[in-house]
Amino acid sequence: MAQQIRRNGTTGVRRAAKSQSRSQTARRARGQASGILDKAMGVLPFTEEQWSRIWLAMIIGTGVGIAFVIASLAGVPALAQAQVAAIAADAGFEVRHVRVTGTARMDEQQVYARALSTRNQAMPDVDVAKLRAELRALPWVKDARVSIQLPHTLAIDIVERQPHAVLERPDRLMLIDATGVELEPVAPEKAKGMLRLAGPGAGKQARSLETLLAAAPALAPKVEAAEWVGNRRWNLTFRTGQLLALPEGEVESATALVKFAKLDGQNRLLGGKVLAFDMRTPPRLYLRLPEGVAQPKVVGAAEAGETT
Repeated sequence: MAQQIRRNGTTGVRRAAKSQSRSQTARRARGQASGILDKAMGVLPFTEEQWSRIWLAMIIGTGVGIAFVIASLAGVPALAQAQVAAIAADAGFEVRHVRVTGTARMDEQQVYARALSTRNQAMPDVDVAKLRAELRALPWVKDARVSIQLPHTLAIDIVERQPHAVLERPDRLMLIDATGVELEPVAPEKAKGMLRLAGPGAGKQARSLETLLAAAPALAPKVEAAEWVGNRRWNLTFRTGQLLALPEGEVESATALVKFAKLDGQNRLLGGKVLAFDMRTPPRLYLRLPEGVAQPKVVGAAEAGETT
């Protein structure tokens, strides 16, 4: 009997030792896993609060996904979307802040006026494509990027159009970009130094004028104004007050402008006594002079004469 008791006691001690050993091994494994996880989280650029938000978003996202799948399988997509929005709103995922970047010249309130219509909406209910289309309809907006930043921020990045010239209208001056899009009215004092466009349809020809002036880069900075005449050709006015009448046609007008640039480089036409240069009938160049001034000889012109 005593021998049996001793055997039972020995077996119990061994079992307890094995159990304790397994417990210690499990604790060490958990400690190692926790240490690895802590190190991994420490390497990533997130604070403890941000990690909490990420885990919360993952948990809620999983729940929302399950609810959406169940509702979709039931054949009610609208109900699924409503359920997703309700869950997101209850979890605090709704538009509370709007952040706008990229605006320099335009009135930022025009952006907020459209973006704030989404305020307090659940994030899944925000129609990003529709809001982007509304923003792109604003004159100053060349493009707009709209994104949702959980948990409650709507981020809008605006790409503005660049003022290129001033369009002279009968009752006001309008800023336009290089494509002729009208941006906003501008006061005369703020329009000083900017290229001015005049004539019916001149705004729509802003791109072609830019291409024309690029053919003679030395002359482009000296052009103060351009008039689109008869919906077919340009009259250029230089900062000296002198006028150059160009012929019709893209190739013809560019060729004439390059020729005038060469003549100006050789004979310093700009800043001289000539009031106007007429190149409407290539290859002839006609000069208009003040009354009583002898007509100069223009080197390089096929024919020179005083316009009538």
